[in-house]
Amino acid sequence: MENEQLLKEVTAKAQIWLGDGYDEETRTEVKRMLDAEDKTELIESFYKDLEFGTGGLRGIMGAGTNRMNIYTVGAATQGLANYLKENFKDLPEISVAVGHDVRNNSRKFAEIVADIFSANGIKVYLFDSFRPTPELSFAIRHFGCQSGVNITASHNPKIYNGYKAYWEDGAQIIAPHDVNIINHVNNIKREDIKFDGDKSKIQIIGADVDKIYLEKIKGLSLSPDVIERHKDLKIVYTPIHGTGVELIPDSLRNFGFTNIIHVPEQDIPSGKFPTVESPNPEVPSAMAMAIAKAKEVNADIVMASDPDADRIGCVIRDNSGEYVLLNGNQIVMILLNYIITRNKELGLLKGNEFAVKTIVTTETIKAICDAMNVRLYDCYTGFKWIAAVMRDNEDVLRYLGGGEESYGFLAETFVRDKDAVSACSLMAEACAWAKDKGMDFQAMLADIYMKYGFSHEVGVSVVRPGKSGAEEIQALMKQFRENPPKSLAGSPVTVIKDYATLDLIHTDGKPNEKLDFPCTSNVLQYFTEDGSKVSVRPSGTEPKIKFYMEVKVPMEKPEDYDKCGKLAEAKIEALKKDLGIA
Repeated sequence: MENEQLLKEVTAKAQIWLGDGYDEETRTEVKRMLDAEDKTELIESFYKDLEFGTGGLRGIMGAGTNRMNIYTVGAATQGLANYLKENFKDLPEISVAVGHDVRNNSRKFAEIVADIFSANGIKVYLFDSFRPTPELSFAIRHFGCQSGVNITASHNPKIYNGYKAYWEDGAQIIAPHDVNIINHVNNIKREDIKFDGDKSKIQIIGADVDKIYLEKIKGLSLSPDVIERHKDLKIVYTPIHGTGVELIPDSLRNFGFTNIIHVPEQDIPSGKFPTVESPNPEVPSAMAMAIAKAKEVNADIVMASDPDADRIGCVIRDNSGEYVLLNGNQIVMILLNYIITRNKELGLLKGNEFAVKTIVTTETIKAICDAMNVRLYDCYTGFKWIAAVMRDNEDVLRYLGGGEESYGFLAETFVRDKDAVSACSLMAEACAWAKDKGMDFQAMLADIYMKYGFSHEVGVSVVRPGKSGAEEIQALMKQFRENPPKSLAGSPVTVIKDYATLDLIHTDGKPNEKLDFPCTSNVLQYFTEDGSKVSVRPSGTEPKIKFYMEVKVPMEKPEDYDKCGKLAEAKIEALKKDLGIA
């Protein structure tokens, strides 16, 4: 009976899409779903509306209210346009920047976005072709725009596309604007969307902005003399069919590197991502072709970017000469250690510097910052929160860098989202700097662990689909909150942080404290006596509960690196068992 009612509801919604307000291609697709004997696709496409969340839209492309198409994109843009006109009504002209990645339909969606904004009297700076997400953030700030939109689904599978909305500071939108925009979008009907653009209000941008952006990134270089001595460093780079294909090699050359080795098959921009199952540099299989090329040429370092070139992947050689993938924590740790150490060597540290990491990112970064007298801020997961900390300290402290465990890093203030263009350039520079000191990257990593303690981080996602799964996830969070573990992997839990109440709880009887965060979040953290950290949170977008685990192991000499790794892995397994996820 429940299924019959659902089918009745989705059929009624779908039949509206057969009306004259929808284009012929859409009507044909909807009719095909309605006529099909198997109604699964119809139900999936119409059982709910694709939600405009705090980061925008993300979904499978196709016809329907729960799909990425010109009408869901149109409603999002009309709602955003209405809010911009309300919020910036005193400005003589409102402007936005619009960009897109290489995915199927990305250019089409971007042009529709530009048309709708212009039809609403808003000036649009539209990129002439695909560009990295961070360059869209840069363009918003460069042109003094009030907002921006990038059409991208980041590193999701090829059937997806997405819509990222940005505010005037070049960062993804946070409160109060996020909720206000969502309310406007939710009130949009098909007939409200102004599809007929005003071409006089659309300015095409491209190479001119690339040049300024790349020059600004070049200004981040801290070791041009080192690069000159090691300009022939063997760098293998792959864009994995994405937007980094031109700008990242250009940026590396701009820094002074001359030996950039491509993976030709993956230099071809394509929304089909034909050489990989997933275009995600976090996944070893996505790096397989680049690693094969590295073995062929005996490369010093392998780097990659995801389809919209905001995430960086990195592969180095271990002690046995094998190429191994760095995790996101290690990438952030290496880059911040390099930037801070190099600033110290150059006499640039004045005591007013700061860095930012997310709460689930390695605590080794805190040890590095403490040792160098750099203030470190923790924030929630997501680069919009790193950008918020940057905004709060813009005229007070000097920003050195910020990152998160999910392979994102930002070294500059002229962009407010993670940036693989600058991150790849600085990672190559850090590799040359290590080589100049007689170390390979593995030795540099060991040197960091020697100074600040060996750390090992692992993430585990426990999937619980459906309504019963969502209830189980809620029950697990309730259980962890009401019955926290007394010890983890044999070490007593000494501190509990509950971001739902912003309470910092000491288990040894010390007075509890309040956490200084801008809002609450359903995240729990446990810190143990021996330096382990466990973070638990439900995913905001998928039927998962996520566990972020970090363990510490003493490291007395560089030769102990592999031994420490094995000890750390054993500790991680003990943590999993104690958490009930082994």
